[in-house]
Amino acid sequence: MESLEDLAVGPCTASPYLRPLRLRYRQNGVSKTWDFMRTHDSVSILIFNTSRQCFVVVKQFRPAVYMSEMAQLCPQDFERNSSENWCPLECRLPASVGVTYELCAGIIDKPELSLEEIACQEVLEECGYEVPLGSLQRITSYRSGVGVAGSKQTLFYVEVTDAMKTGKGGGQPEEGELIEVVEIPLRDWTSFAYDETLPKTMGVIFCFMWFQSNIAPKLPAKPE
Repeated sequence: MESLEDLAVGPCTASPYLRPLRLRYRQNGVSKTWDFMRTHDSVSILIFNTSRQCFVVVKQFRPAVYMSEMAQLCPQDFERNSSENWCPLECRLPASVGVTYELCAGIIDKPELSLEEIACQEVLEECGYEVPLGSLQRITSYRSGVGVAGSKQTLFYVEVTDAMKTGKGGGQPEEGELIEVVEIPLRDWTSFAYDETLPKTMGVIFCFMWFQSNIAPKLPAKPE
C-alpha cells in the first residue's frame, strides 16, 4: 500500500466519478457564480464485531489526501501549467501521509439496487463479512463537501460475528482498490478517534460517538 512511484499531475478531461461545473444564478438580486463538482452519493457502514468486541474499519491510500499534503510542502508543483501535459512531481512525500482510516463505504452507482443492498455488497467486498439485508440499521444521512460537492452520504450500522466472515475483503483490485481491514478494540475507541497522527474521516468519529450513545448501553455487562 505504501509503495508509491512515478508521480505526475495532469488534466482531468473526463471522469466517471466527478464532473466540474459552474452555476450562474441571482440571489436576492445579486448576480453570482459558484464552481462545484458533481459526484455520486454514497453509503457508509459502521461495522461492530460482537465476537471480539471491536469496530471494523478500512485503511486505504487516498490520492486527494496525499496531494493536499503535497500542496502544503511543495506548492510549486501546483503552480506549473498542467492543463495539457502530465507534469512529473519534483517533490516526494511518503505514501503514508495519504493513508486514511475510514468506514466501509461505496458510491451509489447501481440504480437497480437499494441503499441497503449496496451497503451489504460493500461490507462483503471490503471487509469480507456476509450480512443479511435485514440486519442493517439506518443511522442517518448527511451532506458532505457542501462547498464543493454537496453529495449525500447515508450511514448504516451492522453487527457481525467471526462466523459471518466468508472472505478476506480488501476491495476489488480490478477497480483499483487496495484496502486493508483494520480492527479497533471497543476499549480503544476514544484514543483512536482523537489521535491526530491517524488520519480518519469525520464519519468514523461521529459513528463511534453514536455507538456509545445508542449501542454501548445495551451491550451485556462485563463479568467482574
